[in-house]
Order: sequence, then C-alpha cells, then structure tokens
Amino acid sequence: MPGYQVKFETLFIGDTSLKIRSLKDQLQYADPDGSCERAGISSATWPLFGLVWPSSLILAETMRVHAIDGLKVLELGCGLGLASLIASQRGADITASDYHPLAASFLKENIALNDFLPIKYERGNWEKLDSVTGKFDLIIGSDLLYEPNHPHMLSEFIHYHSEKTVKVIIVDPNRRQQSQFTQKMLKLGYSLTIEMVKNSWAKALNYKGKVLSYSRG
Repeated sequence: MPGYQVKFETLFIGDTSLKIRSLKDQLQYADPDGSCERAGISSATWPLFGLVWPSSLILAETMRVHAIDGLKVLELGCGLGLASLIASQRGADITASDYHPLAASFLKENIALNDFLPIKYERGNWEKLDSVTGKFDLIIGSDLLYEPNHPHMLSEFIHYHSEKTVKVIIVDPNRRQQSQFTQKMLKLGYSLTIEMVKNSWAKALNYKGKVLSYSRG
C-alpha cells in the first residue's frame, strides 16, 4: 500500500476527455523513505502536486487552443500533468517537470489511463538551473507563485531555459508574489500581456485569475 488514498475522475478539456488519477483530498500524506522531507517538502505542502487545481484546468484549456506546432515546450510544476497531456495530444514536443518525488509516477499513470504516448519528464528544481535539460520555445505553468522566494527562483530558471525567441504562459490566481515575478521578468527583457480568462472552465469555476504571457525576441 502506498500510504495515501487516490481517486479517479474524468475531466473534459474542450472535446477531450481525460481520465485522471489524483490524491483523494488535501489531507493525504506519505513519506516512508523520507525523500520528501529531505527535499524540503512539508506534510502541509506534500499533497499539493496531486490535486486538480483550478489554475491547472485553465492552463490545460489554454493549451487546447494555443499554437504549438513545431515548438519545444516545457511545463513547470506539472503536478498531475493536465496541460502536458493536452499539449502531447496536439503533437507538442513537451517536457513535463515537477519537484515532487511522486509527480513522475502520477503523470505516468495518467498517461496510461488515457492510452497516450509517453511524455518526457524531468525532476525540476528551480534552485538548480541545470536540473532540466535544454532550452524551450514555450514555457508554461499554473499557480507557481505561492512562496515568497518563488519570483526570484522561477524567473531565473525560466530565463536560463528560454530560447532567444520565447513565450512564457503562467496562469496565476492573483497570488501576492505575481507583481514581484513580473518585475523580475521585465528586468530580464521580457514583455508582458495580461489576459482575463474566458474559457469554459473559467466560467464553470468563476475563476478570477489571469493568464500572464511573457515574450522575448
């Protein structure tokens, strides 16, 4: 037994149905080998990777319609991998990444549940710029700015992995750190476009966050 409980549900992203295995709720926790403790993941933050968050649904919807032909794409903090699954189905050269030790196994299970082709995965540690391999044309993520140190780490990590011409899409539920992150990105030479979310999941969830699009080149 893994020491935590899971649930299965079907989510509709446009006309695509995704079978998703996630944690049962936010009370789940298991760290028998101490790997999460060593990584600095507390019992309070441990389950966050394994839940379906509103921002992840918004990002998946965004990937359903965004132009991705011929682009090399990186998802940061992929969690259950909803956006990566949609991007993969549309033929993107997608790499999913997350810091949580169990994210890879949950993504692999969700790929298998939907009979999708394998998706590249790397253990992303924003404190170590080279923890993910390569540079990307499109970098995406959802609800990433929930810790005070995230604006600095994330902006530097993104900049390190950006091609000369790049677009960065962050779905943010109006976190306090968003303005600091934007200032960091502007100083690094990126421009910003802010969009209010209008897709079907935004309406269903009464989502008040924004899609932040940073561009360079």
